[in-house]
Amino acid sequence: MTGVGIVLATNFFGLMVVILALWLIALAIRDVSFIDAFWAFGMVLLAWGTAAQVGTEALRGQLLLGLVTLWGLRLSLHLFLRWRATGEDPRYRKIIAGIMKKRHWGWEMTALVSVFLMQAPLLFLTSLPAQVGIWAGAASPGSAIGPLGWIGVAAALAGIAFESVGDWQLHMFRRDPGNHGKILDTGLWRYTRHPNYFGDALTWWGIWLLAADAALWVAAASVVGPLFLTFTLTKWSGKALLEKGLHQTRPGYADYVRRTSGFIPWPPKSDGA
Repeated sequence: MTGVGIVLATNFFGLMVVILALWLIALAIRDVSFIDAFWAFGMVLLAWGTAAQVGTEALRGQLLLGLVTLWGLRLSLHLFLRWRATGEDPRYRKIIAGIMKKRHWGWEMTALVSVFLMQAPLLFLTSLPAQVGIWAGAASPGSAIGPLGWIGVAAALAGIAFESVGDWQLHMFRRDPGNHGKILDTGLWRYTRHPNYFGDALTWWGIWLLAADAALWVAAASVVGPLFLTFTLTKWSGKALLEKGLHQTRPGYADYVRRTSGFIPWPPKSDGA
C-alpha cells in the first residue's frame, strides 16, 4: 500500500494546483471571499484524494469519508450561496487593503500570498485527522472500531446537526426585514454566540477521535488539526474578528455578550446576574 507520506504529499500537491486555479478566478472577479466556501470543500477533496489512493474497504475509512463529505458539502454550499447573495466579504477587503498599504504589494500579490497561499497549508493541517485516519483504516482494514471511535462518530454527527440548525436559524432571522440591525438571541443562539463555530469544532474533534481510535501514532500525528481549528475559531479569524465588527454595528451586542456563552453552549445569565 502507498505510504502515508506519499499520500499526504500527493494530496498537498493537488491542493496547491486547485488553490492556484482559484486564485486565477479571484483575479478575474476581483474578489477572494469565496475562499471561505472552498475551505470546507477542500477538506472533502483531501479526504476523497486519500481514499482514491488507498481504497475505501475499511469501515473506519468509510465513516471518515462520509462524515467529512456530509460536513463539508453542507457547509461549503451554505457559504457559497451566502457569498452569491451578499457579495464580497468586507473583512477580506479590509485585510487586503491593510496588507497592500503595509507591504506595498499589488492586489494580485496580496490575494495570492495573504489569502490563497496562507489558507492552503492551514486547510491541509486541519484535515489531517481525516487524511491520516483514512490511510490508517486502509492499512488495517480488519481492525474493529472501539468505543472511542464510536464516541467520535456521535460527536461529529452532533456537531454537524448543531451547526446546521444554527445556520438555518440565522438564515431565517436575516430573511425578515424587521430584524435588520437586531441580534439573534433565540434558539441555539440563546446558549452560545457562535453555534456554527462550536459545531465546526465538535465535528472535527469527533473526526479526530474516530481517527485516533486506530492507533496512538495517528492520534499524535493528527491532533494538530482540531487544536488549530479550535484556536482559529475562538482566538484568531473566527469569533474574535467577527465580534469586533459586531460590537461596532450592533448597539445591543455588548449586553448579548454579557449574558451569552462565547463558544460552548450554556444557559444564559439572568439579567440580575
